Amino acid sequence: MHSAQEQPSPRAPAGRTSPPERERSEGRGRPSRTPAAVRIPRRTFAGLTAGFFAGAGYAAARAEGPADRLSVAVIGIGGQGGANLRAMKSQNIVALCDVDEGRAGKAFEEHPQARRFTDFRRMFDAIEKQIDAVVVSTPDHTHFHPAWWAMERGKHVYLEKPLAHEVDEVRRLTDAARAKGLATQLGAQRHALPGLRAGVEIVKSGMLGTITEVHSWVGSVRGMPPLPGPAEPVPGGLDWDLWLGPVADRPYTKGLAPYQWRFWWEFGTGETGNWGCHILDIPYWALDLGHAIHVSGSGPQPDPHRTPTALASRLDFPARTAVDGASLPAVSVHWHQGLPPALAAHGIDKKLADKKNTLFVGTKGVLLCGFDDWKLLPEADFTDATPPRTLPQSPGFHREWIDACRGGPRATCDFAYSGPMAESVLLANIAYRVQGEFDWDARQMTSGRADVDAMLRRTYRRGWQI
Repeated sequence: MHSAQEQPSPRAPAGRTSPPERERSEGRGRPSRTPAAVRIPRRTFAGLTAGFFAGAGYAAARAEGPADRLSVAVIGIGGQGGANLRAMKSQNIVALCDVDEGRAGKAFEEHPQARRFTDFRRMFDAIEKQIDAVVVSTPDHTHFHPAWWAMERGKHVYLEKPLAHEVDEVRRLTDAARAKGLATQLGAQRHALPGLRAGVEIVKSGMLGTITEVHSWVGSVRGMPPLPGPAEPVPGGLDWDLWLGPVADRPYTKGLAPYQWRFWWEFGTGETGNWGCHILDIPYWALDLGHAIHVSGSGPQPDPHRTPTALASRLDFPARTAVDGASLPAVSVHWHQGLPPALAAHGIDKKLADKKNTLFVGTKGVLLCGFDDWKLLPEADFTDATPPRTLPQSPGFHREWIDACRGGPRATCDFAYSGPMAESVLLANIAYRVQGEFDWDARQMTSGRADVDAMLRRTYRRGWQI
């Protein structure tokens, strides 16, 4: 295994492919199956996939035996990585990888049979053939590299939001998943919640008429962290060089690892990247959205290094065809860090908006919803309204991906669906940072603005080029 500086890069794609028409998956049309095959015996595969769908919905899969389980490697096992690891406990955990031995210690103890690694590249060198699928839950700036290495080697990937740090990285992963026929899932686990699905079902039912605009928000003021202090010795058990990964070398300082990195542009994507893929999942699913064609942003004066405590962005989407064949008009989705002014315009106060994050404005009414609850307005027009139950029940968000890895139905947040959404989240950040607007040509991946296009990709330090 070469050092980080000498490590040869895996194969780069032949070129950028144009964004495909979104593949339809469960809840957005008839489920299709993941074309990739994993090393599961034919008799086992047949038993596991039989009856995954009964009519339009999932049926319970039979109990798994040792030979049925996927061999899974988990990269990043602290924080959300620990939660994802627990969700994989029914599978065969063959490897655990983390750059921070202290945060990984408990997981190591709970999985003594798993091989332990600090560097994901050494893991693939050592046991690539023993791995069927990989879960990646690292900081945003190190999402792309382990996911790319896994996919280049034909491994199925579960990847935390916002999928990657750069728009170009998101597109490359989305293209690779499609080209290689891999089972993928973005970590937008709230997609499986009944409350979120109820909101989607209301919109899809036509109860609100034609949707004319959407407002989504995260009620958070996190951002603009304190400036880092002087350089300090690296804490024991932390491989700082590997934590930095593709980012330019810098001395260790407090205030980045293990969490505050999220609010520094070099490493994170702020609250928009943190929550955007969870919250914008609601309008994306309900309205069959794809790539935005125009993006604008505004807010407090941008800091060149730190993410903001408030912002506003607008994503404009073209007319399109829904999964059921209906024609849908152009629509604008407004994203806010902080409560949007549109709430007051519709007579919605802070108390009513509590635990909500999305407002659909239709020609026949308004829907205020979130992950767990919803409310139709004006109330007098919807006294007996009940959301139609039209979406198949999820067997569990992580279970969707496990089943897809075996050749079952595509997971509901596979990269074909979540890739364009993640790109939009990152473009919303860029629009805020340039304090302006731009047309977005998703096929050519260009805005026509040099300052915007410069933010679509980054230069990796030596040894991390892909």
